[in-house]
Amino acid sequence: MLKRLAVLGVALLLVATPAAAQGRGPKKYKVSQDRALVVTREVLVKQGYQVVRVENSGPDVVVWYRAGNRGRGKGKGPPVRMVIHRQEDRVVFLQAPSAVLVDIDLRLKF
Repeated sequence: MLKRLAVLGVALLLVATPAAAQGRGPKKYKVSQDRALVVTREVLVKQGYQVVRVENSGPDVVVWYRAGNRGRGKGKGPPVRMVIHRQEDRVVFLQAPSAVLVDIDLRLKF
């Protein structure tokens, strides 16, 4: 009985610990930066966002986007940023919402 509680406690601890603290950080994609930027733009537009501007800042590309009107007459949302970080031969997406990352992940795998 005590052994089961210990295993359950460890399992709950792993679930409650963020992925970065478990040794898994953000996903890295082995694609060119240009491909990552094109896919990011396509996914953001498909999900109803408007790409405001794209900035190069050293090894990073910063994509500024905002929520579109979506036909409700409430105006556009505030600008939000997403960072595409370059590593040696890989690209990492930082500060991106998970709903957008799921679509980007599906598009970059094919």
